[in-house]
Amino acid sequence: MADTSKLIRYFEASGSGEEARRMLDLAEQVVKGRPYRVADFTSPAGLVIADAIKANYPQIIVKTDGGYEGAERIRIAFVDSDFNVTVDMGIRALKVNWDPRFRLLTHRDVLGSLMGLGIDRSKFGDVIVQQGGAQIMVDESVADFVIQNFTKIAMVSVSVEAIELSDIAPKEEKIKEVRTTVASLRLDAVASSGFSVSRTKLVSAINAGLLQVNWQPAKGASQEVKEGDVISMRGRGRMKVEAITGISRKGRIGVYLKRFM
Repeated sequence: MADTSKLIRYFEASGSGEEARRMLDLAEQVVKGRPYRVADFTSPAGLVIADAIKANYPQIIVKTDGGYEGAERIRIAFVDSDFNVTVDMGIRALKVNWDPRFRLLTHRDVLGSLMGLGIDRSKFGDVIVQQGGAQIMVDESVADFVIQNFTKIAMVSVSVEAIELSDIAPKEEKIKEVRTTVASLRLDAVASSGFSVSRTKLVSAINAGLLQVNWQPAKGASQEVKEGDVISMRGRGRMKVEAITGISRKGRIGVYLKRFM
């Protein structure tokens, strides 16, 4: 059996120790003879954990699915490399309907009411809010319960029905392009420009644990970011460092950011 103690210690330091242990247990079940095991829904950070586990167990394959192309929250399967049958990821799609004349319900409203049912967040994938409704990815084990018991969102009556995964309409995200220059690629400098927040407030947010880089807690204001990094800030959304565009005559670094609203 592979020595995974260093792996666990590493993810404990980043605050993901519990999730790493759960995934490691699933992977070891496959090594011991199970054809595959599927983890609960997770953020993209879960894939970092899965890839690290796979490096310790070359006999397993990692597969992912969030119910539709481009899903942010995904389920991860550890699969025996000799298993050639389709893996059932256990994802079901539900359509939530409400009368749009009552009020504009938000993603936070929908998710908050779902949590009010007493079901753990790990049983839900993406929530795609649309005009007069929402589409949600759920673990098949809770699908029937949600259909029967999810009847209100913020005092607005709703109805829920099962739909095919193929009927999922990808979420539409508004993207704001930001082209700016920074003195350095420090997290506080780049994030301050991208989120339009003063550097002082940004540093306070980092110290309060409100920022993540690639879905891992930010290490500090001086952490350097690079092309491809995704920076998220609680209450402000997320942005991607799309490109480092060069250095100006005054020595400032050009960055091209895409902020997802």
